[in-house]
Amino acid sequence: MKRKEMDWKGIFKWFYPGMKVKRWGLLVLLSAILFGFSILLLVGRDWVGLVYNTLLSQPAYYYLAASLGLLAGVIGLIWGVNRVTHSITTVIKPPSRSTSDIIWQSRLLDKGVKVVAVGGGTGLSVLLRGLKKHTANITAIVTVMDDGGSSGRLRKEMNMLPPGDIRNCLIALADDESKMSRVFQHRFHDGAGLGGHSLGNLIIAGMEQIEGGFDLAIEETSNLLNIRGRVVPSTLKNTHIVATLEGGKVVTGESSLHKHPERIERITLAEPAAPYSQAVEAIEGADVIILGPGSLYTSIIPNMLVDGIPEAIEGSPATKYYVTNVMTEPGETDGMSACDHLGALNSYIEVSCLDYGIVNTGDVDRDILVRYVEEGSGLVEADLGSDNKYGLKLIEGDLIELVKLEGKQTVKHNHEHLATLILDSCQ
Repeated sequence: MKRKEMDWKGIFKWFYPGMKVKRWGLLVLLSAILFGFSILLLVGRDWVGLVYNTLLSQPAYYYLAASLGLLAGVIGLIWGVNRVTHSITTVIKPPSRSTSDIIWQSRLLDKGVKVVAVGGGTGLSVLLRGLKKHTANITAIVTVMDDGGSSGRLRKEMNMLPPGDIRNCLIALADDESKMSRVFQHRFHDGAGLGGHSLGNLIIAGMEQIEGGFDLAIEETSNLLNIRGRVVPSTLKNTHIVATLEGGKVVTGESSLHKHPERIERITLAEPAAPYSQAVEAIEGADVIILGPGSLYTSIIPNMLVDGIPEAIEGSPATKYYVTNVMTEPGETDGMSACDHLGALNSYIEVSCLDYGIVNTGDVDRDILVRYVEEGSGLVEADLGSDNKYGLKLIEGDLIELVKLEGKQTVKHNHEHLATLILDSCQ
């Protein structure tokens, strides 16, 4: 078997700006010089003089020996530091990436802008997937009002906050998302009490019992997944959404909102909810704040119902964005345009405090669109002009990406394009 060739590109990457390696390399170099000087002192002047005079009598050999010695010393020093570090980190890094690549990328991402993304559901996880390629300074503030499916069952049986939206965001920020997604998104198909549960939800539930708190469970699961950034709940209060529909009918619980044909007039919380302190701190220290994408009434607005969250966003000097959904949602935003979304959101936070509105202008293949229409959904009309009444700067673009979920093509935001649009505009 051939020995692997020396990775010169990887070696020199150690000396790129921001790696924090040069200072230690210099220390090693100085230490090596002091070591060599000490050896010379111990050997004695006579032996050193004999070697020196012998070489000096032949200038060609003298300069050749000096040049080769210097070159060999530098290469050996760099290579040695590289291999020692490689040996230490091999057991904790993905085998497909070099140590220098990991550290270089990590240092650059650590210097990225401080982004706070507010929402829930799959919409927020799509955005996070794009953001983590540009910065590690991400805080996802996630709603904890879900009461359906696996999350709803755990909420009732274990008196805990719903972990589903948190799980999706943790996976999206994981360093090795492909492997972790397969594990955490696994859903049990049968088994007494297990059928329908997500393995990731059960892991978070177990972590809560081990650590003694939902927020501590998120922290430990974040460490387990080695995520870039952090995920925090908007509140630790275990409360529910209460919706008032057209005609005055009142329904309780997020899962109930899609079961009624009437349009939602207003939502509140069953009980007041204090904000999670780390969520407020993240908002106050952010460079960029993003609302959405995500379900308007069940992912974005619920965060605005938590005491202090909308006020913190309104008062933040950060550059602020609202990302309109690509598609309307049956039983929630039927027939609502981009301006309608902003109008609804304005009842819970001053939309004029935002700087940008991001709207999709891309189209969907006819066959896929027909299927969505049959399911009660459609493209959100891009009617937000540059002269809108909220004073938002308009960002338009084809943001559509088709993702295969549960055996069918599903319309989502293109996470790379969306993240790039946002971060480029705030420079």
